[in-house]
Amino acid sequence: MLRKIRITAATICFTLITLLFLDFTGTLHHWFGWLAKIQFLPTLLALNVGIVTALFVLTLVFGRIYCSVICPLGIFQDIISWVAGKWKKNRFAYSPAIYWLRYGVLALFIIAFIGGLGSLVALLEPYSAYGRIASNLFAAVYQWGNNVLAYFAERMDSYAFYSVDVWIKSAVTFSIAIATFMVFAILAWRNGRTYCNTICPVGTVLGFISKYSFFRPTIDIEKCNGCGLCSRNCKASCIDSKAHKIDYSRCITCMDCIGTCRRDAIKYVPRQKTQKTEQATEQHIPNLSNETGASRRDFLSVTALFTFSTVLKAQNKKVDGGLAFIKDKKVPNRATPITPAGSQSIRNLAQHCTACQLCISACPNQVLRPSNNLMTLMQPEMSYERGYCRPECTRCSNVCPTGAIRPITKADKSAIQIGHAVWIKKNCVVNTDGVNCGNCARHCPSGAIQMVPIDADILDSPKIPVINTERCIGCGACENLCPARPFSAIYVEGHERHRIV
Repeated sequence: MLRKIRITAATICFTLITLLFLDFTGTLHHWFGWLAKIQFLPTLLALNVGIVTALFVLTLVFGRIYCSVICPLGIFQDIISWVAGKWKKNRFAYSPAIYWLRYGVLALFIIAFIGGLGSLVALLEPYSAYGRIASNLFAAVYQWGNNVLAYFAERMDSYAFYSVDVWIKSAVTFSIAIATFMVFAILAWRNGRTYCNTICPVGTVLGFISKYSFFRPTIDIEKCNGCGLCSRNCKASCIDSKAHKIDYSRCITCMDCIGTCRRDAIKYVPRQKTQKTEQATEQHIPNLSNETGASRRDFLSVTALFTFSTVLKAQNKKVDGGLAFIKDKKVPNRATPITPAGSQSIRNLAQHCTACQLCISACPNQVLRPSNNLMTLMQPEMSYERGYCRPECTRCSNVCPTGAIRPITKADKSAIQIGHAVWIKKNCVVNTDGVNCGNCARHCPSGAIQMVPIDADILDSPKIPVINTERCIGCGACENLCPARPFSAIYVEGHERHRIV
């Protein structure tokens, strides 16, 4: 029963979190966006003390329930492992914990985080890793399926579906998503939860807490006949059936061992009963060796450093403040990248963001895409070749789980200057084709662009744009709607730190 409850809860969480990355209408974020905001590292970065405390208490009471129910990457590995189990059953075996690797990766993760190496942090963090897989791979399949339905709906005079553009926002990020998918799929296919119990920094931190969990699976040696069936079905490889021992730091509380035991020898019971069983085990099996690896005291120091440095660094960030062929637009060479309104500054976004790409998936205007810069690799930045940032849209700030893009209102959005427009004389069709245009001025939502005659002494002189940089908010409407190709005659230069106009 416990296993069925766990599987049901995990299925619901995994499905809803995946749909958050696939849903381009924004409907699901209103109801289930909180699922992204209870993920471990995003919660720490957002300084949600209540949720962080709840996750620690949940682990201390029930074990690593987070890893088996809430974490989408963990459930994704379970799905792959379950499929592999259809071909080969009883395929796992107990293996001792590789402490030097677990704690070494955690130490590297902490150093990378403190040092501002966001790319490495993003690669190791489990929620973000799954987010990139979902937004780059699963979303494309989902959108193609939607377009097929839209094709048939259109022919039946129905508007139940509408087609959307399916395109690769970043070749680098797409390649990383494919590589990540392949690595996790192979590891899960061969050995179940290898990543979770050897590399994942979140799993290592929660694993230390789960050693002292109140409820835990335990082996009753009076009923156990030593068949080893539990060990051969433990995807965490944490059950030593010969010694009747379970490594609770690696146990993800999946309840698979309870479901496979034919003698009802494994039960999920309070710790006091577990301790009695362990004492009985020691009487039956003498000379059991002590657990190997780093001492609890050393690891507690590392864990405390991880939590303290994350919270301290997050607090510092908080105060930082027609029929003719049309060429595709090319990305201008911006001296400063553009970051979404609500991110406050390039630095704030870089330090908070885990590159989960939920904001990129949710952007309805095709403005956000992953950065290719090494220091901010896979984090969101803005460009206006396919659309512009509409002043009434605050979708990215509403879905961000880490506080990298803070929630803002529509009124706030219209007053935040994320950049300013720059006119390039040599690209303007007024100069290249000798025609009147004024497209940039007509579509500027802040009224920051005015058209003035090239020659004030000539009555019918063609008009060119003049930009009031104090009123411009950097929305990119002028850049996107400029008819000049392949480079717009007007483009937005980003601001390192956002301003209020």
